[in-house]
Amino acid sequence: MAATTSSGDEPPETKSPAQLIPLLSEDVALSCLARVPRCHYPILSLVSKTFRSLPTSPLLYATRALVGATENILYVAIRIPPESGACWFTLLHRTLSNSTNSKMLVPIPSCPSPSLVGSAYVVVDSEIYVIGGSIRDVPSSSVWVLDCRFHTWRRVSNMRVGREFAAAGVIDGKIYVIGGCVVDNWARSINWAEMFDIKTQTWEPVASPGMEVREKWMHASAVMEGKVYAMADRNGVVYEPKEKKWEMPEKRLDLGWRGRACVIENILYCYDYLGKIRGYDPKERIWRELKGVESLPKFLCGATMANRGGKLTVLWEGKAGSGGSRRMEIWCAEIDVGRRGEREIWGKIEWSGTVLTVPNESAIVNCLAATV
Repeated sequence: MAATTSSGDEPPETKSPAQLIPLLSEDVALSCLARVPRCHYPILSLVSKTFRSLPTSPLLYATRALVGATENILYVAIRIPPESGACWFTLLHRTLSNSTNSKMLVPIPSCPSPSLVGSAYVVVDSEIYVIGGSIRDVPSSSVWVLDCRFHTWRRVSNMRVGREFAAAGVIDGKIYVIGGCVVDNWARSINWAEMFDIKTQTWEPVASPGMEVREKWMHASAVMEGKVYAMADRNGVVYEPKEKKWEMPEKRLDLGWRGRACVIENILYCYDYLGKIRGYDPKERIWRELKGVESLPKFLCGATMANRGGKLTVLWEGKAGSGGSRRMEIWCAEIDVGRRGEREIWGKIEWSGTVLTVPNESAIVNCLAATV
C-alpha cells in the first residue's frame, strides 16, 4: 500500500526564483538592464531585492560586452596627505545632465599595499595593473590588479626583480615592463626588461639592449604602432615585440615629450615646456600644437591625461588655497580631438570643471580609462 502523508506533513511549496523584470524572460531582462549606464547602478540596486546583487554580477558585465553597452570609465590615483600611498577614485559621469556638477570623483577601495611610490600602470580591458613601486625606498616586485567592474583588488605573480619608476605597455595580450631597476648584478641585468603573459600569468625576461642605454628611471611610456616607448631623462628606448628589436626614439620625439601622455588615433598627446598640449605624429615625425583649447590653463606641472573612449581627458591640480584655506581643487576637462586637414590637430572642449577638492600638498599620481 502506498504511504499516505497527512496534511500536516506536506512538503513546503518551492518558490520559483524572482524574475528580474516581470513578464520578461531572464535573457531579455538582463539585456535591458545591461544597457543602463553604470553611473545609475547604485540606484538600480535599491529598486528591489532581486536587483540588489545585480551590480556585482559577472553575468551582467558579460552581457554588457555582448550587446555593445560597455563604457570607458576614468580612474584616478591621488596621493593625499598624510597618506603615503595613493587613494583611488573613479569619475562619476551622470548621463542625465551635462552640467559640470554632474561629474565628480568618488572614492573606491585603494590598493591593499597603499605605500607604493613610483609604480607603473597599464590597463587591460576592465582591469588596471599596478606594477612595482617602492616601499620605504625599497623597490617592490609586486603586481596588484584592480578589477574595475567590482572595485576589488587581487595580486598576480611577482616580477622577477623589484622596480620603481619603470615604463610599461600592453601589446597583444602581453605586458612589457622596462627599466626601473639598477643594473648592478646579473639578475637585474638579464631582467632589465620583462614580459607578463596575461593568459598564462607568468613573467619572462626580454633580451635587453646594451648597457649604455639601460637607464634606471623612466618618466613616461606609451604604445604606438605596435611598439613600447620608454622615455628616460637623458635618452629613451623603443621596443618592438614582433621583431624583438630595440631602437632609439626619434630625437624630435625625445626632446618634445614631457610628463604623462596618451595616444589617440596614433597621435601622442602631452604638454610641452610652455604648458601647451601638443600632438606627435610618428609617421610625419613632427609635433603640432593642439588648437581650439586656448581657454585651458597652461599645464606647467601636476597634469596627466588619458584616452577615454577616443576623447582626450586631462586632469590637473588647481591653485592651492591661500590664507585660511588649506584645500586644493582637482580639475578635469574632456576634449574631442582630431585632424583638420593635413597639418593641424584641433580640439573641442566638451566640458571642464572641478571634480574634487583635496588638502593642499596632494598630488595626482595617474589617471587611466578602463572598459566596463
